[in-house]
Amino acid sequence: MKNLTEFEKNIENPFLKQAVEQVQNSIVKKYKTASNTDQKAILKAFDENTGEILGSTQFIRQIEVDEEQFAKVYLSNFSAFFELKQQAIRVFGYILTQLVPNKDEFYFDREDCRKYTGYQSDKSIFIGLASLLSNDIIARGKTDYRYFINPMITFNGNRITFAKTYVKKQKSRVPENQSSINFDNLSDPYKLPEIDPINNL
Repeated sequence: MKNLTEFEKNIENPFLKQAVEQVQNSIVKKYKTASNTDQKAILKAFDENTGEILGSTQFIRQIEVDEEQFAKVYLSNFSAFFELKQQAIRVFGYILTQLVPNKDEFYFDREDCRKYTGYQSDKSIFIGLASLLSNDIIARGKTDYRYFINPMITFNGNRITFAKTYVKKQKSRVPENQSSINFDNLSDPYKLPEIDPINNL
């Protein structure tokens, strides 16, 4: 087992790319009709002369469903817990209490973790964290109290929404050596300064 400080620090979640791909592949499209809705929501075609109904339409909504969205721990990757040490199970229990809905990072307080797990020293906490890091359930952040959760294994929220937000953020990212200008906020188009042809002012 490696020491905690031997694990690499990360500026952003190292599991994200793989997680987004997995979420996109697990999306199930379902269709919901308006068959049980109020009659006002159904358009009908009828013959003007006889009043006979010739047909009707139903509104159909396409709904994207994450089949695992109600689980905290996803069964497809449950094997990640097989090799965990007992300390890691307790520490993981504490981590679950720190997860913010639809966020892939969490803040870790050793003192709070000791109270939750019942451990008297930090040694068991460090063993637990190292075991979770070794099994790719969490990853270190850029500071000692910031960590990332692996969304493929456990997540608090809707992974579809989270994945789409991440993809959108990546596409709209501006290179560091460039700046963006919002032309929508300009009240008047840019004009060259007027020059007096006589005095050249």
